[in-house]
Amino acid sequence: MSTPMHRLFQNFIDLLFAAESPSDFCSTIKIISAEFDLSCFAYLSLADTPEGKPRLISTYPETWTSHYLLNEYQHIDPVIQKAARHPEPFRWGLDLADREISTQARELLAEALDFGIRFGFTIPIQIGPRPVAALTFATNEKRASFDHCIQSNERVLQLMAMCFHAHVRRKLSVGGTFDRVPLSRRELECLKWAAQGKSAWEIGQILRISRNTAADYLNNAKEKLGVRTVIQAATLLAAANKQKQN
Repeated sequence: MSTPMHRLFQNFIDLLFAAESPSDFCSTIKIISAEFDLSCFAYLSLADTPEGKPRLISTYPETWTSHYLLNEYQHIDPVIQKAARHPEPFRWGLDLADREISTQARELLAEALDFGIRFGFTIPIQIGPRPVAALTFATNEKRASFDHCIQSNERVLQLMAMCFHAHVRRKLSVGGTFDRVPLSRRELECLKWAAQGKSAWEIGQILRISRNTAADYLNNAKEKLGVRTVIQAATLLAAANKQKQN
């Protein structure tokens, strides 16, 4: 990696801020992947509701991604299943097939091998207790350069994954209602990060807005929900998300 890390990260944030479409976001990760010498990636955002559809932004072969979504493989994919159980980033490889997984999951792995997806590094993305997305960098063979890159840049890649997810949700999703109260897209997004324990400054860093702007969105959400503190508003959101899971 020839570009200094601070410049690489700033370039990444600038590209995210300018991105407006799925193809823009895909190009952003492709540029960063090339700097890290990572061959391909897949960002999968899980649906918010049982009847919803996941969002996939990827450089995997289109034949594979179309087949994956058509068959709703996200429900049996052992990588996604592990990401749902463990919040920390993890590496995986051919040994996944040796574990106690379903026949369907084993067949999925065999199909993925045909498309050169053999080894990878997956970063789970969670809002509160609920897994919402995962970003995976994959390779078709075990390479020392891949392992070295992951080992040296794991935390940077994790931060990039969180920023990527935040901007995708902001640009490609719409606002919504919470407890029958209409919240703007930014208000709901800031509140979700606050429910995960992020401060206004941290939310500002993730969303590339100022701390004061993030605090204003949180205060607006608080006032709309009729509570006295942002912590109370975030607690309401976390409780509502938990209730949805039950």
